[in-house]
Amino acid sequence: MSRSAHPAGPRHADVLPEGHYTAPADDLNALDPKVWAQTVARAGDGGVSVGGIEVARLAEEFGTPAYFLDEEDFRARCAAWRDAFGPDADVFYAGKAFLSRAVVRWLDEEGLNLDVCSGGELATALSAGMPAERIAFHGNNKTEEEISRAVQVGVGRIVLDSFQEIARVAHIAEGLGKRQRVQIRVTVGVEAHTHEFIATAHEDQKFGIALADGQAAEAVRRALKLDGIELIGIHSHIGSQIFDMAGFEVAARRVVGLLAEVRDEHGIELPEIDLGGGLGIAYTSDDDPREPHEIAKALNEIVGRECEAASLRTPRISVEPGRAIVGPTAFTLYTVGTVKPLEGLRTYVSVDGGMSDNIRTALYDAEYTVALVSRRSDAAPMLVRVVGKHCESGDIVVKDAFLPADVAAGDLIAVPATGAYCRSMASNYNHALRPPVVAVRDGAARVIVRRETEEDLLRLDVG
Repeated sequence: MSRSAHPAGPRHADVLPEGHYTAPADDLNALDPKVWAQTVARAGDGGVSVGGIEVARLAEEFGTPAYFLDEEDFRARCAAWRDAFGPDADVFYAGKAFLSRAVVRWLDEEGLNLDVCSGGELATALSAGMPAERIAFHGNNKTEEEISRAVQVGVGRIVLDSFQEIARVAHIAEGLGKRQRVQIRVTVGVEAHTHEFIATAHEDQKFGIALADGQAAEAVRRALKLDGIELIGIHSHIGSQIFDMAGFEVAARRVVGLLAEVRDEHGIELPEIDLGGGLGIAYTSDDDPREPHEIAKALNEIVGRECEAASLRTPRISVEPGRAIVGPTAFTLYTVGTVKPLEGLRTYVSVDGGMSDNIRTALYDAEYTVALVSRRSDAAPMLVRVVGKHCESGDIVVKDAFLPADVAAGDLIAVPATGAYCRSMASNYNHALRPPVVAVRDGAARVIVRRETEEDLLRLDVG
């Protein structure tokens, strides 16, 4: 069947069924720079390029599905965060968003620190040469083996997440003849405006020690009495994909209040506070994220104002952007397979990946956009649901979006803003092979995480 004759569901905005979606753009060939990586552009022949290389060529060389990461954009975002906060603050890249040895080297070269939350992330950081003193170790249930390794290599800080962990880290450090620098993670009772699974500062969840009922103050008392640890500050993280700074203002006020309590009770002023990460990015054109300099200005003003009111010296501030750095720098490239119109509803566009390379839509009801990138099309907009090839009806990549009505098998489509969490949370569901991550810069592309093979799967199956 020719593309011009391709049957489709409703196409135009005035005949669309009811539902939650953004109206089609005036030009489906346009690429919103707020959503796409910096060097992504549509070439004269209609195809899209990144780092000076057309996606059709990338697909031919590396296959699909695949994540393509704009290295120039990644480095620029690192520099923007570093420069926004300046030399009197610390920027820790949150490795859980996406971590590889190449990324660790980029972070080191761009002057950022790194936070990790597992033994595997720590091993990756160390193997790529990140200085241990620039690593922070998070986690609500670190094993004794993970703690021991972190203390032995000399990580710059361990973020303590419970009363048990305060004693555990101190005991391990003493046994190793070390004094480990630590922060205490507190839950400040802020209800962040985000999905309940990624809101982390209300009391009823697994992270941190609550300010309520004096629990955080008691944690400080215990930490100050132990020889194996040196308490350097308080840590707070209110959630993820947050656009409103009001939650950070409340959190900062409450953290500074705890610092004042510590001073009044113990006669010391803790020198650092970490306000976490969680700043949102643009997944669709409707999102309006803040720039790093705006965030830095707001956080510095909030902390400065609260410390002045409490007659405290302003502590050194740390922040932990992860998604905000890597999220916008990558897109996932797919090849279209089956196109299935449902008259009066929408058209299902099936791709060669799915929830194994992007679980976020199924897990968080996350929203994404999508574009036809292998060619230009002047066809009418068609409401689509981009779905994967897995045996789940919830295997949805993009819930509701618009593609040209002539989209057909063999076309390349791309989903932007997939740099954060997609590869990190990728799975082998249905024994799918996890896609590669390919870094692109200045007309050159190189694999930084290779595609899995059937041999990789079978190697783990000892039978």
